[in-house]
Amino acid sequence: MNRLTLIVLASLAFAPFAHAQQVIRLSTTTSTESSGLLAHLLPAFEAKTGTKVHVISVGTGKALELAKNGDVDVTLVHARAAEDKFVAQGYGTDRRDVMYNDFIVAGPTADPARVKGSKDVVAAFRTIAASGVKFISRGDNSGTDAMERSYWKLAGTQPAAGKYISAGLGMGEVLTMAAELQAYTLTDRATYGAYKARTGLAVLVEGDSKMYNPYGIIAVNPARHPGVNYKGAKMLIDWITSPEGQQRIASFRPAGQQLFFPLPR
Repeated sequence: MNRLTLIVLASLAFAPFAHAQQVIRLSTTTSTESSGLLAHLLPAFEAKTGTKVHVISVGTGKALELAKNGDVDVTLVHARAAEDKFVAQGYGTDRRDVMYNDFIVAGPTADPARVKGSKDVVAAFRTIAASGVKFISRGDNSGTDAMERSYWKLAGTQPAAGKYISAGLGMGEVLTMAAELQAYTLTDRATYGAYKARTGLAVLVEGDSKMYNPYGIIAVNPARHPGVNYKGAKMLIDWITSPEGQQRIASFRPAGQQLFFPLPR
């Protein structure tokens, strides 16, 4: 056995993921990127596997569309009904639960709609609509946008014309806009935490079980798109749901606050 063969065998022994391609394309929601979670998670994965994860951060609808078209290898999103449909239609495979956080209603500290402290998000939405204050919607077919629309449907109302602004923007931009207009918005807690200092918005409604926000990761089906890096996608899925990956998620605590929680296995 020559020296080169020994080196190759040694590298395989200490790098169990070495067979994967060098780049994994991940579509994901703005919350995982804007919160800083991916910057906390991915370097550890990349160092361990010798791969590079190329992140495309968009709303959940767009993230799933990129996966549907085979433009990425794996997707990390938070809209369970849409995820299940994506898998059922044959576009995705190997879906796993990853983590959860929650939605909150954020708004001006003066709280002109007087919803602070409510734990009933649907009642709070009715109050906001009746109060005549502005509400900024993402309007981008994201997981947050879908959840917000479900609340308005349950509320049976919506703010009057001119008071409801569909921004078509990511969560960070919407929080900035809400601060500028002294308006209310629905946001995931993680992105709110990342933007709290610069916007000055307050958490006004939280704690309703309807505001539970789980995340799932799905590989693009190689039977549908043979050119995808399925091996790399599966490697990322296995790592992020492993004890090591889950511990990294739990240890993400900007300003000492845990923003994402591993889902029980």
